Amino acid sequence: MTISDAPRSGARWVFGTAAGLAAVVPVYYLTEAAARALRSGTAALGPAPEALGYLAAVAVIATLLTAWRAAALGCGAPLAGMGVLFALDHDAALRAAGTLPWSRAGGQPWVPPGDVPWAEMSEPPGTLAGMTGLYALIGALLMLSALLPARLRSILDR
Repeated sequence: MTISDAPRSGARWVFGTAAGLAAVVPVYYLTEAAARALRSGTAALGPAPEALGYLAAVAVIATLLTAWRAAALGCGAPLAGMGVLFALDHDAALRAAGTLPWSRAGGQPWVPPGDVPWAEMSEPPGTLAGMTGLYALIGALLMLSALLPARLRSILDR
């Protein structure tokens, strides 16, 4: 890397981190929607195909993020941090989840069928996916993807 490449490289890290942080919200809510769909399917003793759709969307976003080291770290670190917070201090995690957008309106950014709230009043969004370790797992995998050798990284990271 030469001196003239330094600002360009720094800008890539800034844009990558911003892209990763922007991806936190959809990954967070899609993961929560998948966890709720899995819980509903289990409670009904039936399949939950919508859970597969939500998890597939999370997988697509995570795969796109792994192409750019800064984006993977920008999204993975907050998710892993939230997962650790759920593991260590459940009450603090519930308070943090309750401050997120849409937490008061039922927990999802889209309107459910029949206009029924997604979340129970005592269950802010993020609770189920946080308690099952989904955020910690997705965040850790994103952060580990940033450790790949340079020859396996995307052109976006060079």
